[in-house]
Amino acid sequence: MKHVLGIIAFSLAVVAASVILSFTIPLTQTPVSGFKVEKYLGKWHEIARMDFRSEKHLTQVSAEYSLRDDGTVRVLNRGYDTLAKKWKEAEGKAKFDGPRDRGKLKVSFFGPFYSDYKVVKLDDQYRYALVLGKSPRYMWILSREKTIPDDIRRSYLEEADKLGVKTGELVWTPQAESAD
Repeated sequence: MKHVLGIIAFSLAVVAASVILSFTIPLTQTPVSGFKVEKYLGKWHEIARMDFRSEKHLTQVSAEYSLRDDGTVRVLNRGYDTLAKKWKEAEGKAKFDGPRDRGKLKVSFFGPFYSDYKVVKLDDQYRYALVLGKSPRYMWILSREKTIPDDIRRSYLEEADKLGVKTGELVWTPQAESAD
């Protein structure tokens, strides 16, 4: 009986560890180098995301980045909540995690708690970005426009696939002209 209980306990521990690791394994993708925050500032439209609680039911999602006097970046996320029928906004700040010429930042919307924000793919004109968080459960495709060309979409999806993102689970964010 002790042997059976030991096997069950071990099996449960393995399953629990697998579940925990599937959400916390850090991505090994290197952030872009030669990153210029001044070119990254401004408004970005969310084209696709892995869905999670804070963005449930949001459409027309955008992020606007501006430089603060202290060298950090102001982040203003905005989206239309289709259930509540109103706009939601969240203001946060980002700080560099390492050299300023790498696309690796830490973002906070909740006081002292920061999350990874890694720009891992970015075109030369800073029109399209692939951004990852701390695990494959956090991923965004961003664009300066409300749409993205098919070839860029395919390229960014291929890159996300290589990183272990379950791209079949992506939410493709509707970007209507107005919902006020």
